[in-house]
Amino acid sequence: MAHKKAGGSTVLGRDSQSKRLGIKIQDGGYAKVGSILIRQRGTKYHPGLNVKRGKDDTLFTIVPGIVKFTQKKLRKFNNQLKQTTIVSVIPQK
Repeated sequence: MAHKKAGGSTVLGRDSQSKRLGIKIQDGGYAKVGSILIRQRGTKYHPGLNVKRGKDDTLFTIVPGIVKFTQKKLRKFNNQLKQTTIVSVIPQK
């Protein structure tokens, strides 16, 4: 008798949906009030002037203006200095 063995189910073959992380408004771009600047996991980018951090580490604006990225050395918990990126918004009149 010609027959095929029953195909079993597999544990593999599933993947989570992408979370669309990253920079949403680049350096020099215009941001409205409440615009999301960066979606991230952890604090790779830190909030500067006129920028707040949400509970999921999302950075968003509190005033309309031009986005500015700057580099700064911050002291970490292990007492080492590390170069980090600060995101600020310069208000527009």
